[in-house]
Formats: sequence, structure tokens, C-alpha cells
Amino acid sequence: VMSSMSSRVNLRSMSSRTLLHPRMRIRSGGSRCSSSVSGSSSSSSTVSLTSRPPASTASNDDPILLRAARGERTERAPAWMMRQAGRYQAVYRKLAEKHPSFRTRSETPELIVEISLQPFESFRPDGVILFSDILTPLPAVGIPFEIDNEVGPVLEKTIRSKDDMSMMHDIDLSKVSFTGEALTTLRGHLDGTGATLLGFVGSPFTLGTYIVEGQTSRLYKTVKTMALTEPTLLLDMLDKLAVAVAEYACFQIEAGAQVIQIFDSWGGQLPPTMWESISKPSIVKTINLIKEKHPDVPLTLYANGSGGLLERIASTGVNCVGVDWTVDMADAAKRLPADKAMQGNVDPVVLFADENSIEAAVKDCVKKAQSNGPRGHVLNLGHGVIVGTPEEAVATFFAASKETFYDKM
Repeated sequence: VMSSMSSRVNLRSMSSRTLLHPRMRIRSGGSRCSSSVSGSSSSSSTVSLTSRPPASTASNDDPILLRAARGERTERAPAWMMRQAGRYQAVYRKLAEKHPSFRTRSETPELIVEISLQPFESFRPDGVILFSDILTPLPAVGIPFEIDNEVGPVLEKTIRSKDDMSMMHDIDLSKVSFTGEALTTLRGHLDGTGATLLGFVGSPFTLGTYIVEGQTSRLYKTVKTMALTEPTLLLDMLDKLAVAVAEYACFQIEAGAQVIQIFDSWGGQLPPTMWESISKPSIVKTINLIKEKHPDVPLTLYANGSGGLLERIASTGVNCVGVDWTVDMADAAKRLPADKAMQGNVDPVVLFADENSIEAAVKDCVKKAQSNGPRGHVLNLGHGVIVGTPEEAVATFFAASKETFYDKM
């Protein structure tokens, strides 16, 4: 790990134009941990991080988002947004001009910390998520990638045969030390603020789509064909990825993440029965391996286009089910077990509407999430923040979340 592990970003030096809703007052604000996971090879690298207390021990003094993600009914629905940090913020765009490479921005600890905190300084959400990319760990398992400004991630080498599998190896956590360093620094900033620090990983299948397709796809024809014609090859790859993803998640937890979100971003591209046989087994393995080491850390699973998968997602063992905007939250509340927290699910396009519409959408979502009985609910969008979203609208969303109390509805 880089020697600057103990360094802290000076928030006063950050270019952070605090953009607040009028009703919001924002204040400006040594043990070795092995990420080897049961079922993985002992050759996986061990990375030393600054000593931290146990990742999660249930307490009523815990941050509100952490409690809600565990499934506890809280006084209100805590809020954060997927793609919370990014191009919709002027301060991010200014930083990106100075550092035009996305890989540089997402793999340099100081920049990760600064970018992750930009929306926190502006809007004071209840959660701060690590600024990173779901493909970040791929080079650590032997699969390099580049990001093209026009087409997104591009992999020079793909896995489409048994021989191709030889390029994969156990995860080398020293290649993602910047993630651990950034999380530890972020946790130091957030402790005492009431905010929860979230880490995240891509699901084995979602990572697998890139490894097989070589880039983002509209139809996922190659990987879906492989699922039908060579399922053993695909499942073997996903099984190996499951171990790597679990190790990477544990690494994040041991560096300071309090909640982990698993993005099965392209799982919704599969028919439900194919998701059950192809994506779910590796997700379940990932979850079980994480829970073996960190049973108290809440896990959220989000799959875009998952309306036909909600019950299946709930059966994976996650604590919290991410719901996209295509599902009515009242229907989701009926379909999901009462002990499962829910996350979501305001339509991101609502943020282009007027203030009253945003406030109404927040209240509607929060009310419907409790319509089938009390449960943990993390307010979020049903997908990521859209480029061009007005920052004032994001401020309105978070202000409304802090004013919508269950006992006043």
C-alpha cells in the first residue's frame, strides 16, 4: 500500500461549491488484514491497511443508512444516489479537465477521495459511495482493459474458449491498493458525520459480460449464446470471478466500507430462468464468502431491469434489494419478504422536473416502501444520476428526504 495511507485530503482546498436547497444547512465539514476468502487460493495477495475497528457491530448508534440497509425501520428513509459523484456536478467537470483520464481519476487515491466527497460537501447525503468502476479489479485477475472516451470499456483479450481461461488468476490485491487507501481515508473523514461509507463490486456475471463481449453491448448476444451452448465454460469463469469479487469486497470492508453494493448491472438482460441458472449461483457464492468473514456488513444487490427478478434477488442472501424505477414501490413491498430492506427507486428523469414534482416523487416512494408494513428502506434513484441533471434538483431530492419522517406521513 502506498506510504501516504494516513494522509487526509484537505477539504478546504477542494473546489466545492456548496449547492444547497434553501431549507438545508450544511456544515463544511495497525493490523494486517487478509482478504483471502474461504474457498480461494492461498496465493492471493495480502495487503496491509491502517488498523480499523470491526467492520460492523449492530448498534442503535450506527448511522441511519447502515441501520436501514440491515433491514431496520428508521425514523426516515436515508438517501444516497447511484452515480452520486460525476459529470452532472460542475466541480467534477472542472477536475476532469485537469485529469482527463478516467483511469487516473478512479485509480489515484487522492482523486478518488476528492471526487467521492464532492457530492457530500454539496448535498450532505446519508451515504458516500466510493468513486470507482466495476471493472477496476479486472487487471488484478489478469484481464487488462482500457476506457475509450467514445465506446467505454474495451478489452483487448476476451474469454471465449477453455484455453482462454488460462489468462485468469487469483486476485492480486496489491494491484487495487488505491481502493483500500481511498476507503480508509474516506472513512476517517466520515466518522462522526452520521454518513455511511459504501463500497461496491460488479457481480460475476456483469464482469463476465465484459470479459466475453469485450465491451459494452446492446444485446449481449455472445455471452447469452455461450450460456446456451457452453454453459460449463461460462459457469466455470463465473465461479472463479465469484471468489475474486468476494475477496475484493472483503478488502473494501476491511479498509472501511460499511455497506457493500453488488451491481448485477446486466443481469436484467437475462430471462428470469437463465438468471436463476447463470447469474444467481455465482452471486450466491460471492455473498456466502463475504458473509463468512463479515456477517454483520449489509449487502445490497441491484440489477437494472430487474422487475421479473425481485423474488429471486431476495433469495440470494442479501440484506437489501435494489429496485429500479420500472417497478412500483408498493408492488415491490408486497413481493419482497418483510425482513429484506429495499433501496430505490425514484425515476432519475424526475430530477429534470420542478421542485414540487421532485418532492412529491420522494414522498410517494417513501410512503409506498412502507405500504406492506414497516421495513428498512434506503431512498435512492431507480438508476444512476443522468448527465445534465440540475444540481439544484439533486439538492431538492436530498432536502425532501431529510424532511419526510415516517411518523408525519
